[in-house]
Amino acid sequence: MKEAEIRRLLAANLLCAFAVALTAVVPPFFWEGFTVLGTHLAWLCVCSGAVGSLNVILHLALKASLSPRRSSCAHKISRFLKCCVYFLMSCVLFHTVIVLYGAPLSESVAETFLLAVLLSTFTTLQCLCVLGPNVPAWMRVFSKNGATSVWESSLQITAMGSVLGAWLGAFPIPLDWDRPWQVWPISCSLGATLGYTAGLIIAPLWIHWNRKQLTYKSR
Repeated sequence: MKEAEIRRLLAANLLCAFAVALTAVVPPFFWEGFTVLGTHLAWLCVCSGAVGSLNVILHLALKASLSPRRSSCAHKISRFLKCCVYFLMSCVLFHTVIVLYGAPLSESVAETFLLAVLLSTFTTLQCLCVLGPNVPAWMRVFSKNGATSVWESSLQITAMGSVLGAWLGAFPIPLDWDRPWQVWPISCSLGATLGYTAGLIIAPLWIHWNRKQLTYKSR
């Protein structure tokens, strides 16, 4: 395993983590009264947009060039449209799962859907950037020993961290603490964001420490 690839992964992940931090610091300079808790829905949009845009930019900058046959305009348009459809389907799926886990069905629909968009940005969008609209490849990566590169290993860790963080963030909501951050879906979205950020930092460190045991094979 090349150390240079791990360093590239670390740099990309730190940029994404930095972008998450900036979404809480930069908007107040342009939007009076903007806070993560007070204008949480707006922050969800800003965070999803910033992280999503940066992931796409990093993907375009770091991805190896495609073969001439697959770099045609028609192929790029088809791939882009598939990615858009997959992302939208992911948002709907996450929304449905969140409702099944106890979120209000007819109330706070916008809040629930924006949480679903955030989770899709942290998980599905990354899959689309790294693997493309290839569901069998997604299933391979998230199976045991399915990763074939440091980027896929990082994808595993950050995606699981995001979902686990959102799940853990739901536990304080029913408690009778009467805190502002217990309003739906603040604790879940903050949990997902913390899990995603932690995954970004942990992934390259874990890969570096276990690089001798990791043997990636082309598939």
